[in-house]
Amino acid sequence: MPTSIKTRRLKYLHNIVEQDHRFIKRRIHSRLGFKSFQTAVSILAMYMSKKEQIDLRDQSVQNLNIFIH
Repeated sequence: MPTSIKTRRLKYLHNIVEQDHRFIKRRIHSRLGFKSFQTAVSILAMYMSKKEQIDLRDQSVQNLNIFIH
């Protein structure tokens, strides 16, 4: 094996995207999918706010409520 190739020792961290979607996949499989589009939007919005992927000017409850609904 060439010396420029690095191998990862952690078996389950190869695919970072799959690790990121683990939470959503667990919710989908436990309930066999989202029951409505609004439910899916709300859950994904909460997950985005948890991961701090949204940039609200002030992190008030009213702004989060508007973003979720």
